[in-house]
Amino acid sequence: MWSDILTGYGIFILEILTILLVIAAIVAMIISAKQRNATHHGELVVTDLSEEFKETIKHLRDFQLSEEELKQAEKAQKKVKKQEAKALKAKLKNGEKETPKPCVYVLDFKGDISASETTALREEISAIINVAKADDEVLLRLESPGGVVHGYGLAASQLARLKQKGIKLTVAVDKVAASGGYMMACVADKIISAPFAIIGSIGVVAQIPNIHRLLKKHDVDVDVMTAGEFKRTVTVLG
Repeated sequence: MWSDILTGYGIFILEILTILLVIAAIVAMIISAKQRNATHHGELVVTDLSEEFKETIKHLRDFQLSEEELKQAEKAQKKVKKQEAKALKAKLKNGEKETPKPCVYVLDFKGDISASETTALREEISAIINVAKADDEVLLRLESPGGVVHGYGLAASQLARLKQKGIKLTVAVDKVAASGGYMMACVADKIISAPFAIIGSIGVVAQIPNIHRLLKKHDVDVDVMTAGEFKRTVTVLG
């Protein structure tokens, strides 16, 4: 009898300990994930859009060719690449350097209320500033309904770094760049938007009654002490 009671009690204790260990493991995983997110600096993925565009054209073109025509096209392409490589090798042998073509760096910024992508944007811009040439440009695909002032102010200041380095900046808006998003867009040399995109909408509208004339009629003065000409809030008295 006592052995059965002790066995049951021991199993109960083990079950409780197992549950506590599982809960502790889940809590530890959540804390670890939060710490990783807090120190995450964004991920920089570099993609050659020109090569992607060429590959897309090639796939569409090859789709319409017969098997024999496809073989001939591949042979011609290999021949062209071989000639280009030979010409480049000859230039390098003669001490000539190939003139680099201008680049357009395309960045994406999808803003939330706290402008949480600002850290990633900062890393991307830092990388571009270190490699961009005088005739290179940056195109930012921006989408944001706005958010906190300090967050979007910091994001706009990151774009201003490009202007300080003399790098041309264009902002493209497909859907919306309102409030803080518009503040970022205003830094650019040029804004390009879709026909029905929402651009602008900065600040808020406030409506309050104003009894200033009533007070004046009854010779009631209201004195306001401020630290500057515009350093006060809107009031119902003036």
